[in-house]
Amino acid sequence: MGEELKNRTKSYALAILNVVEQLPITTSSKVVAYQIAKSGTSVGANYRAACRSRSNKEFIAKMEIVLEEVDETLYWLEIIKAKQWLPDMLIDTVWKEGNELTAIFVTSLKTAKAKLI
Repeated sequence: MGEELKNRTKSYALAILNVVEQLPITTSSKVVAYQIAKSGTSVGANYRAACRSRSNKEFIAKMEIVLEEVDETLYWLEIIKAKQWLPDMLIDTVWKEGNELTAIFVTSLKTAKAKLI
């Protein structure tokens, strides 16, 4: 699952960057583009760091960062959708993947936390 998720989070980052590149160029969209580019690419980068964790506690701490980043990315997608900057079809695909990744990370965190007990 580790390699598959590494690839999946990298694909997610690339999909987010594709969204960023299609945003209109306005003052407000530039702010959102910068924020979503940071959070969307951070998901995969932090997941890779979690995979290199030296302990279960470190893994949990890093995975909680991953979860925060994917949640932030979903927030920025909500803003893009609310502003109607891009077609819903484009946003919905990336939104769905973000939610699926969230579910995977939540399950992984629950499993890791159960091992601490």
